Amino acid sequence: MAAKLRKGDKVVVLAGKDKGKTGEIESVDPKAGRAVVGGINMAIRHTRQSQASQGGRLPKALPIDLSNLAIVDANGKASRVGFRMEDGKKVRFAKTTGDVI
Repeated sequence: MAAKLRKGDKVVVLAGKDKGKTGEIESVDPKAGRAVVGGINMAIRHTRQSQASQGGRLPKALPIDLSNLAIVDANGKASRVGFRMEDGKKVRFAKTTGDVI
């Protein structure tokens, strides 16, 4: 099945502690149905100091379920994603505006 949400998409959070916030998808795990969105679902993680990094208490974005995310359309509103054929290619489009993503 084609992915409705992909890396680099601008999304809005529909449910949870960060409801209403927007961000860009940094990575997607289709098998688990989760995605990491920059600045969303942040938690403090303790890391050990190494030669490469300082270490300490660092904020990290944790994965959020794909069902709690919706793509942002051209108007800045949450939209569902649909698929259609254009010139022999399958493309994604926003259901609210009909624009190709």
